[in-house]
Amino acid sequence: MNRTIDMFPHYRCDSSHPTRWFKGIRYMKTLVLVISVIGLMFGSPGYGHPVSNNSNKLSDESLLTLVQKQTFKFFWDGAEPRSGMAQERYHVNGMYPRNDKNMVATGGSGFGLMAILVGIERNFVSRQAAVERFERIVGFLEKADRFHGAWPHWLNGNTGRTVPFSSKDDGADLVETTYLIQGLLAVRQYFANGNEAEKNLAGRIDALWREVEWDWFTRDNQNVLYWHWSPNFGWEKNHRVRGYNECLITYVLAAASPTHTIPAEVYHEGWARSGKIVRETEPGGLSLSLKHNNSAEYGGPLFWAHYSYLGLDPRGLKDKYADYWRHNKNHTLLNRKYCVENPLNYKGYGKDCWGLTASYSVKGYAAHSPARDIGVISPTAALSSFPYTPEYSMQALKHFYYDLGKKIWGPFGFYDAFSEQENWYPQRYLAIDQGPIIIMIENHRSALIWDLFMSCPEVRLGLRKLGF
Repeated sequence: MNRTIDMFPHYRCDSSHPTRWFKGIRYMKTLVLVISVIGLMFGSPGYGHPVSNNSNKLSDESLLTLVQKQTFKFFWDGAEPRSGMAQERYHVNGMYPRNDKNMVATGGSGFGLMAILVGIERNFVSRQAAVERFERIVGFLEKADRFHGAWPHWLNGNTGRTVPFSSKDDGADLVETTYLIQGLLAVRQYFANGNEAEKNLAGRIDALWREVEWDWFTRDNQNVLYWHWSPNFGWEKNHRVRGYNECLITYVLAAASPTHTIPAEVYHEGWARSGKIVRETEPGGLSLSLKHNNSAEYGGPLFWAHYSYLGLDPRGLKDKYADYWRHNKNHTLLNRKYCVENPLNYKGYGKDCWGLTASYSVKGYAAHSPARDIGVISPTAALSSFPYTPEYSMQALKHFYYDLGKKIWGPFGFYDAFSEQENWYPQRYLAIDQGPIIIMIENHRSALIWDLFMSCPEVRLGLRKLGF
């Protein structure tokens, strides 16, 4: 593989670099919709009806590549045309719950950046085309709304202005910014020693990273980070980022910042709750090392084992609170174990059909977990767990593709969620669920994104600072 993971020097930002556009992009969504309908009608080989005939089944490696390639299209063909950013959601039937045609997700776009790197390595897209897309995205981010260096949860991809996430959430979202920075740093490392244009791109990314004021989000030097700040409502959301959930990476990057770092005490007292994050475990059992927020013994939704670890390599990652590889693996195994046991007797659950996480559901968007189970399986849960449970994740993948593919496979890979219990198979996608599929499958196969992100010298310094 031709990725660059050398140590990164200090770059200067060149905000005058032109944003590139390509002709006819505004028709892309229409074309994808037409292709989707044709595929559903005629079973086109691109993504149509997966075959169940044993003689036509793919090798495991070929199937993984197919899933990655199809999922990659969400971030490439399905991107918001003007900005190049990832759409928050995509509905094949074109029916959306709100007027969000141009709405893009900052966190989901961070996942998309890493997905495009996978696309380069797997020859889904050329390096030059990817650079042009990255330049467009970075140019958009340089001009988009930011608040003390942090972006909001949603942006209008046409204007760069904030789209409120809720009534008082119309400003900075530190956690979504974290996911975006995680992706940007992986891109920076990939192109750090490239040609002149690539080095310029890396430098512009470095400037964006340095401008995030992580320390400001301690809200007057408290020993905890705050999730939101609004120019209209200040700190009224009052949401402190405490563990354990999906936000470990936020504290790692805050500690790693070369310009606006936080003291280690913010991590230990805020995130780790002065040690109260730890819970008792049984030797040799599958108990979790850390207390999951608002969750029962089987743990929270599986995205908690994914989002922070798309770039942050959990293999060998330890501090005084947990062995994060062991913790994430047990979390995954417990989630599967619950689905196999199926205490609520939902149709379809079993050893090859498992995975509870945040996704669309029969009751709107919901964070599914063993403690909040309403009969909805989300393919991203099992597929993004490939590094932790490769055998079980492959079982689920084959079942999803060969047995359920006619119902849950579409133009951008597997649809977001389904319920056999409710005979519910919506043709919908979410950026934050599609991204981890392609990224974590690649980390399982080659450790590409882990190697890139962990090559950041600041990240290594930040981890040491926090006691990893």
